[in-house]
Amino acid sequence: MTANTENRWSEYYQNLAVNSHDERLRRFYRQGVPAAETPLAEVPFVALDFETTGLDAERDEIISIGLVPFDLNRIRLRESRYWLLKPRQELTETSVPFHGITHSQLDDAPDLNHILDAVLDEIAGKIVVVHYRYIEREFFDAAVKRRLGEGICFPVVDTMEEEAMLHRRGIVSRIKRLTGFKPESIRLGDSRLRYNLPHYGQHHALTDAVATAELLQAQIRYRYSETTPIGDLWI
Repeated sequence: MTANTENRWSEYYQNLAVNSHDERLRRFYRQGVPAAETPLAEVPFVALDFETTGLDAERDEIISIGLVPFDLNRIRLRESRYWLLKPRQELTETSVPFHGITHSQLDDAPDLNHILDAVLDEIAGKIVVVHYRYIEREFFDAAVKRRLGEGICFPVVDTMEEEAMLHRRGIVSRIKRLTGFKPESIRLGDSRLRYNLPHYGQHHALTDAVATAELLQAQIRYRYSETTPIGDLWI
């Protein structure tokens, strides 16, 4: 996906709605994407979070998915979804304490291919919101590619990127680093604290999806407006 293509998501979707080999992907792309000029108040969002066996999308795998649809005023918890997925390789000793998912919990879990229809239906036509896009977008693309022979790509709003633009970039941030100040943390929990959002336990995909949805609502309230076009935030 090139920077130029990212500014033309509608055309990108139209092309793949015809040229994708798998019917599930064609159906996903046929749902389209909100136009870049759509005001944030009119955008249907869905927060998405994965827990994985590691950090390498080409080698590691998704073992849980949490998602929750929302808009600027409401998080639809009753419509949230959560899945455990069975990886193709064993969990490592270091990953189990990190996300708390054990081998026994995954014994009867399905492969991603068995729930792919449901996941695609939940995110189709919406703008996906994540905290660090290099997990959710790259892992999903790699996992779909391994199963279908072709990947998937979609626009996202990255709440970590929003915090990075504010706290990690610009002249003030550079001066702070040069004078020995520790950079602000842009982790999900630390980012939420800056907006006086409550503390949640981390590394559960559904809890983190809800936390990400709340964080974006706060970021927009503090830094944007309901009339800001979605094209100003998506990547």
